[in-house]
Amino acid sequence: MHSPFISTRLLATALILATGGAYAQNATPLRTELLAEGLDHPWALAFIGDGRILLTERSGDMRIYQPGAPLSAPLTGLPKIEVGGQGGLLDVITDSKFADNRTIYFCYSEEANTRTGGNGNSTALASARLSGDLKKLEQVKVLFSQKPKFASRAHFGCRIVERPDGTLFLTLGERYSRMQDAQTLDNHHGKIIRIRKDGSIPPDNPYVGKAGALPEIWSIGHRNSQGATLGPDGRLWMHEHGPQGGDEINRPEAGKNYGWPVISYGENYGGGKIGAGLTAQAGMEQPLYQWTPSIAPSGMTFLRSTRYGKAWQGNLFVGSLKFRYLARLELKDGRVVREERLLPTLEQRVRDVREGPDGLLYILTDEANGQLIRLLPPA
Repeated sequence: MHSPFISTRLLATALILATGGAYAQNATPLRTELLAEGLDHPWALAFIGDGRILLTERSGDMRIYQPGAPLSAPLTGLPKIEVGGQGGLLDVITDSKFADNRTIYFCYSEEANTRTGGNGNSTALASARLSGDLKKLEQVKVLFSQKPKFASRAHFGCRIVERPDGTLFLTLGERYSRMQDAQTLDNHHGKIIRIRKDGSIPPDNPYVGKAGALPEIWSIGHRNSQGATLGPDGRLWMHEHGPQGGDEINRPEAGKNYGWPVISYGENYGGGKIGAGLTAQAGMEQPLYQWTPSIAPSGMTFLRSTRYGKAWQGNLFVGSLKFRYLARLELKDGRVVREERLLPTLEQRVRDVREGPDGLLYILTDEANGQLIRLLPPA
């Protein structure tokens, strides 16, 4: 059932020190405001003005939340989406000039077809225009398709970030069983790519003109990133799932190698080393921060407002799927120095987190009865 009503409740938080892992109770309470429920495994949200929010459901639908009204019917006009496992309709963002052009960008799992050729599936990125009546997508254009396609239901990645120069970053998983591909330049598995809004390649990408390399590639050696955002420094920040432990926060730079699967702080599912069991190697970047055991991170945003007090301004927020909380990360000199675990009694997988135009945080819970929740400052 979709519900427009609002409810609040007080939730305690717990504090974890990133250096020592010691827990202590924190007296700072939060209130939650339920905006909508009944979503089918929602994956991403984007703000489109007048309090309205565009929502994606992994099952393949895109809907609009509007204050005081039921959730909209699914929008029409989406391309064919292959739904299964971790795949489906995933991230969505609005163009930086959305108020003028009504353009959105979304990514999804795409099956092989006459346009793409081959077999299997992969991550695709498309642009579209949201109609004036908010009921359909128009002028849909596929900007990018991950290559090669591969039959897998896992590790699609699929977070989109617009850079200040107007180009788009897209995170791409290594499709799980193709992890060795993350270290080679002739494919898009385990990469971050950067393209223009028309799908063309920026000439200053690091591998443009390099023999045997795909020119879309920005960085390599990634596993499966389900969180990415633009930092206050104007640079791309992202996190990626480790296997069993070793979830990482990275700040990907052009042409750099982030190590997977050669180096990792995690281990194989069920135990055992990844490859040679290395955590460092020359020519490969170390994470800015890592979680062991794994929290299964998803969603990521910096808070720019002071709605929760100045102490939270500039903090980084990350959802946990595994442990069902929202992490607040304090940073100093580009490093995480403390982690606070918010909403410990939420008991729902946190899939996405974004800062709204009102300066408040909004989260989506990845459940069969998924919720859109706004976090309110302490009373």
